[in-house]
Amino acid sequence: MTILALETSCDETAVAILRGRDDHFAPELLASEVASQIAAHGKYGGIVPEIASRNHLLHAPRLLDRTASVAKIDLSDVDAFAATSGPGLASSLMIGASIAKGLAIGFGKRYLAINHLEGHLLSPFFGCADGDREIRPNVSLIV
Repeated sequence: MTILALETSCDETAVAILRGRDDHFAPELLASEVASQIAAHGKYGGIVPEIASRNHLLHAPRLLDRTASVAKIDLSDVDAFAATSGPGLASSLMIGASIAKGLAIGFGKRYLAINHLEGHLLSPFFGCADGDREIRPNVSLIV
């Protein structure tokens, strides 16, 4: 299964394409692109939600094209489209979810809503080689 995932929970726009492996362990990362908004928010001394969501709209199309190009995959070949569903900035989450849902509907594929915190908890397993399965159990703390 090939999944295109968008992350827009705060002030960075990220797109990744992953392919599942036959052993159902960590998927293979085919491509990943990130656009930072540090410069856009710096003069305000913090993140401005409206600016963040507008910047997601600006960055997402370019990141989608670039990620698909790097992964050497056509978006029609993606099996499912995913986006962060929360927690995060409501307007930013809405942008990512709308893009992923639109792609899923347009290509007749599945949409997956991904919890941001669960993503962090599972991230230690991404990129693990077959011999690294001994890293379990993983202890995590969310504050």
